[in-house]
Amino acid sequence: MDVFTLLDQLRIIARNGLNYTRDGYDRERYERLMQLTTQAYAGRLDLPAEALRERFMTELGHITPKVGADAAIFNACGELLLMERADGSGWCLPCGWVEPDESPAEAAVREVREETGLEVVVERLVGVFHRPASAKNGPHAMIAVVHLCRVLRGELTLSHEGLDLRYWPIAAVPVWHATHAEYAQAAYTLWQAGDNASAA
Repeated sequence: MDVFTLLDQLRIIARNGLNYTRDGYDRERYERLMQLTTQAYAGRLDLPAEALRERFMTELGHITPKVGADAAIFNACGELLLMERADGSGWCLPCGWVEPDESPAEAAVREVREETGLEVVVERLVGVFHRPASAKNGPHAMIAVVHLCRVLRGELTLSHEGLDLRYWPIAAVPVWHATHAEYAQAAYTLWQAGDNASAA
């Protein structure tokens, strides 16, 4: 088990325990578990432990995985629109966190607009993917909802979140961000099936 997967589960147990317990002794144990988890995170992420603890403790209610929305956009040649992330973690589909009172499809459209300058429409759901916490994926488990999208209008415009923005043949992408290679392959299979159906 990756150490971040372990820390993520311990953090969630501690935070949920602090949210639900009414027993003073249990609260002490959950507080200690949160303290140990935060210190372990801080050492591995090179971040202040107190800032991390404050971030963890401000989460409300029962802790669940974060939900992200991703957009797969292909050109006529079957190349996928990807952004090279400014944090240096590789190439990704346009993506981001789902906001309160926003559906994953609405989030995908918004993220495409913000990150690429394009207006798109969602055509189909590609799939719902689980991404566990890990040294490569980051400190939190998350759920990614990936949609196949079609461009309506606009010109490619790079945002502050990226270093580059371009269409890639999937097999030629040098470094994928986190688990985006899996999303891309699933989207390509769906896009190809739809393209072949249109040709027929």
